[in-house]
Amino acid sequence: MTKPFTGWHMTAIMVAFFAVVVTVNVIMATQASRTFGGVVVENSYVASQRFNGWLGEARAQAQLGWSVEASGEPGGVLAVDLRGPDGPVDGAAVVVMAEHPLGRVPATRLALAPARDGRYAARHALQPGRWILRIAVQRGETEARFKQDITL
Repeated sequence: MTKPFTGWHMTAIMVAFFAVVVTVNVIMATQASRTFGGVVVENSYVASQRFNGWLGEARAQAQLGWSVEASGEPGGVLAVDLRGPDGPVDGAAVVVMAEHPLGRVPATRLALAPARDGRYAARHALQPGRWILRIAVQRGETEARFKQDITL
C-alpha cells in the first residue's frame, strides 16, 4: 500500500526545483561578473555611426593581403611575422598593445624592432600568460591593424 500524494509532497518538489534554479543562476551570474573584462565600446550610438567607415578600412586592409603571426620566443619575448602576398614585408613600423584578457595586468605598449625577413621582435618581455595583441603596422602611407590572442 502506497501513501497518497499530498500537498506537502508538492511543496517539497516545488521548493527543491526553485532551489536548484536559484543556485544555478547565482553560480552563473557570479562567474559572468568575475570573467567580464568591461565594455566593448564606450558609446554604442557613436560606434554605429562609424561602422561603415570601419568596414571600408577592413576592405582596404584585406586588399593588401598582409597577415601577421605572433609568437613567443624564449624569455617571453614577443615576435611578429609580417607577410604579404609577395613574401615578407620589411621596412614597417610595428606597434603592439598587449592587453590581459581580464584586465588584471595593465596594458603594455611595445614598439617592435625589425629582426629579419618580415620578422619584428619586442625589446622587452611580456609576463607569462594569455594576452590579446592589437597589432598596428604602418609602412609609408599604408596602415593595417590586426588582433591576435597568444599564450606565452
